[in-house]
Amino acid sequence: MSDFIVNIIHRPEMVPEYAEKVTGHGKEEDIGRKALLTESLDIFKFQQEMAHKYNLKTTIQMTYAALFNEEAVEIAREHHEKYGDEISLSLLGLPCTEFREKYKTKDFCIWMFSMEDKKSIVNDVFEKFYEKFGFYPESTGSYYMDADLINYIKEKYPSVKCAVATCWEEGPKAYHTCNNSWYTFMDGGPWNPWIPSKQNTHAPAADEGEDSGIVAIPHLSRDLLACYDGNGSNFGTHPQNVLRGMIYDTDTWEYPYLYNLIDQYRDLEKYNNGYSYNMMFVGPGWLNKMGRWESPYELLAKSYEDGMAYYGSLKKEGRLIDMTMAEFADYYRKKKTYKEPECALWRDILYGSDKQLFWYADPYMRACVNMDQGGAIVDLRPYAAKLEWKVGIGTEHITDASYPFLIQEKYRAGYFTHYAGEGTIRSAKIRYQGEEVDLCLCRTKAHFSQQGKTRILTLDPVEIEFYDLTVTLQSVISFEEGSSQIKIERRILNMSRPGAEIEIDEYMVACYGTTEYSEDMKGILLSCQKEGQKETLTYEYKCRELVMEGAGEVSAVIPPVKTKVSLCPSLEAKGYVREGYAFSPMFTLGYTKSLKNKEEFATWLRLERAD
Repeated sequence: MSDFIVNIIHRPEMVPEYAEKVTGHGKEEDIGRKALLTESLDIFKFQQEMAHKYNLKTTIQMTYAALFNEEAVEIAREHHEKYGDEISLSLLGLPCTEFREKYKTKDFCIWMFSMEDKKSIVNDVFEKFYEKFGFYPESTGSYYMDADLINYIKEKYPSVKCAVATCWEEGPKAYHTCNNSWYTFMDGGPWNPWIPSKQNTHAPAADEGEDSGIVAIPHLSRDLLACYDGNGSNFGTHPQNVLRGMIYDTDTWEYPYLYNLIDQYRDLEKYNNGYSYNMMFVGPGWLNKMGRWESPYELLAKSYEDGMAYYGSLKKEGRLIDMTMAEFADYYRKKKTYKEPECALWRDILYGSDKQLFWYADPYMRACVNMDQGGAIVDLRPYAAKLEWKVGIGTEHITDASYPFLIQEKYRAGYFTHYAGEGTIRSAKIRYQGEEVDLCLCRTKAHFSQQGKTRILTLDPVEIEFYDLTVTLQSVISFEEGSSQIKIERRILNMSRPGAEIEIDEYMVACYGTTEYSEDMKGILLSCQKEGQKETLTYEYKCRELVMEGAGEVSAVIPPVKTKVSLCPSLEAKGYVREGYAFSPMFTLGYTKSLKNKEEFATWLRLERAD
């Protein structure tokens, strides 16, 4: 029996993002404007009405501004008693007259404040909540919550067990599509619920000692392909995301993509031991009476009701369980173990292509495999480092909360690069008599299976054609739970000339960073080693290379992100490491091995923390 869990979260955000300027019609800013407060409350009432109409319970995340509105407080109490809705507390919606008078700022993102102000704001908001309701909340949230903030909340208010803690792939792509004005970088986290570590919100806890004490959920359930390739704000199970992306029939006002997206989340139970999850988190600013995203209010309201109706129909059919955030946290703790990964074999449901991505996240890594590039790894985040990454005013990362990558094809080119240099990717090249083919050019499909605690991607075989030789090769990619490694096997299924011999070059081009811009690579230590022998070079942008016959490991230690990444072979092979140069500031780890018909060669990619 599989479980499809849905969290529906509403917040009576009395001063919603964007809405003041629209409601004010060009008047001087006044966040206490009565028309703004009245409309915001009306929208919240509408959202609640739609959920309850279709027999769905909600989590009501009270904003700081809403706590000063007696009608909003009373509605929350009434719906808690009548419908079983949870009364929660959001750290969004801070701006209001009372907040600005005290903190003298227009900042509204809790993670961007100084730690001193974070604590003060948390105390103010939580104590105001207690004053209004007589208890402390069991859940909270924001677009992002840094580890220090979560740790403080859990210590001071231990009743909190669940939080909205990051917005998936909300980084440079979102920044660029907001006219370079949305300074909230938080790429690199999980796309589905997880237990964040005490060290870093993005990185899941590996054990009880790392457990921050809460279950985290994402801010919106995104399309794991369209969002990765483009702006995530257009591709999510928030109906107004779909309208903003113009993914609907302008004549009929129908949006099958929204239902297909929900259904693809339901489908993830195949890869996660019978469990799947979805969430809808909608503030009132999106249902503005003046319209949004070239859509009239009537379409905004219709899309919201239609979304609730679809969830309601699934619940009526016994195919959906609606939970509050606190209920979900309890369910998740019972359902999942610390080291159990989150997996998603995701297909294109928007553009009509056959493209597939496989996403994998556990306490040691987040990885993405792209079948359109022959099963290359195109995104890799070293969670094993549990990188402490303080965020906000007074830290090194005021606005950039992203978890650093080692491989990221969108920000570091991937396979398809400029005429000079390389992009980050983990793939293989096949060579024969002076010809070379990269598997990135060989599109394929993947099939998921699980053996014990190992998740396996078996790729359809590809044919590689040389001048007088055709090679049929199959790749199998395995993720062993708790191992902090990825195994990649290459199997030669057939050669048109059985006596021929090819060379395979298993390589990884990598760097580190959180945006498109290169970081300083000096000081990275590259090594080749085998029993009794180790050769190293320290990165200086000099194009140097080390090669070692029979190397048992090739590796890079990257001090700025406290990470060691290594490759190890299944058979004796030639290992190499290579530093890049200023125009191509990458490093490369690799193995070359000669193979004949029916032979196999495997390599393991391993991640470790390196202090």
